[in-house]
Amino acid sequence: MGIEIRPLTLPQDAKAFIKPWWRINEGEPGWVPPLMMDRLKFLNPSKNPYFKYADVQCFLALKDGEPVGTIAATVDHEYQKVEPGVGFFGFYEFIDDRHVAEALMNAACQWLKNKGMKEVQGPFNFNSNHDFGMLVEGFDTPACIANPHGRPYYAPTTESLGLVKKHDWYAYWLDAGTIPESVQRISDRFLERNPKVKLRMVDMKNFDREVQIFQDIYNDAWEDNWGHVHLSVEEFMALAADFKQVIDPTLCWIAEVDGEPAALTVTLPDFNQVFKKMNGSLFPFGWYHFVFGKKQIDTVRVFILGVKRKFQTMPIGAPLYAKTWEAAMARGVRGAEASLILDTNFRMRGALEKLGGRIYKTYRIYTKPL
Repeated sequence: MGIEIRPLTLPQDAKAFIKPWWRINEGEPGWVPPLMMDRLKFLNPSKNPYFKYADVQCFLALKDGEPVGTIAATVDHEYQKVEPGVGFFGFYEFIDDRHVAEALMNAACQWLKNKGMKEVQGPFNFNSNHDFGMLVEGFDTPACIANPHGRPYYAPTTESLGLVKKHDWYAYWLDAGTIPESVQRISDRFLERNPKVKLRMVDMKNFDREVQIFQDIYNDAWEDNWGHVHLSVEEFMALAADFKQVIDPTLCWIAEVDGEPAALTVTLPDFNQVFKKMNGSLFPFGWYHFVFGKKQIDTVRVFILGVKRKFQTMPIGAPLYAKTWEAAMARGVRGAEASLILDTNFRMRGALEKLGGRIYKTYRIYTKPL
C-alpha cells in the first residue's frame, strides 16, 4: 500500500492524531507521554482560543495502513505581522523512515504554499507560546515540564530534507547548592538602595488578576525577542488555567517598582516526573500518581523570567533569582532547569552562567524556503 498522507479534521480526528506518538516514541527513555485529555482540549477549536488567530491543518501518515507519523501546518495571523509569509510546522513525529518524514513535510509545505506562505519554520506546537523546538542534544535526560523530547533520528532526518538551522534554544542546568555570593550581594545591595522596589509572592486567591499582570509583563518583555507572538488576553487566560494545577506560589514572584508590576518569575515543579508514570491518563491509576507523586518531585523548571523593557537597565533580575533559588532550596530539589533561552539572548545566558548554569539540552528551530 505504501505511504498515505491523510488530512485530519479537528476535533473529530484529534485522538487519531495523538495516539501514534506512543508507538513512535516506544523505548525512548526521555519521552514523557502527554495527558490525553489535555491534548484533546488543546486540539479542539471550540476550547482552545488559539484557533481564532490561526489556520491549522493536521496530517496523519499511514504506512501499509498503520499510523506512522504526524505533522501540523499553521498560519499564525499574529505572526504574519512580524514575518509576513512565514508558516509553521509542528507536532512532527515519525518512525525511523525518511520517506515517511519527507511525505509529511511535503504535505505541510504544500498546504502552506497554497495559503500564500513563502517560508516554513518549526517545529512549533503551534507557536513559541506553546512547546517548541526539536531536541538535537541532551537525550540522556528526560524532558522537563512543558518541553518536548523526540527521537535522536529526528534532527538528521529533518536536515536531510533540506531544512536548516534558524536558531537554537538552550536549556541550562543548575545544581542545588548555595546561591553564588556575587548574585546575593547584587540582590541585597539593589533592594537596599531601591526601597521603591518590592517583591511579592503570586497571590493564588486572586489568580485572574495575577494572570493579567503576567500577560502585561510577558508581552512587553518578549516584544523584541525573535519568534515572539503576541498573546491575547483570552489565550493567556486559557494557558494559565492549564498551568494553575501545577503552580507552586512559593516559586512565583512579582517585582513592583513604586507599585507598578515590573518583572516576574515563574518556576514550575517538574511534573513530568509524575506525568511519565501516568502514561497519558488519569485512569485507572494515573490520579494516584498525580496526587501522591508530586511529593517526590526533585527538580524545577525556571519557566518565565521577564522584565518590562523600561526596567531592563535595573538589575531587578538578581532579587528574583535569589528569591526563586531560596524557595527551590526549601523544597529540597537536586537542581533546576532554566529554559528555553534563545542562542542570541546573551544577557540571560550570561546571568545563568554566573549562577553556575551549564547548557545540557539544545533545541533547534529549522527553516526552509517554499
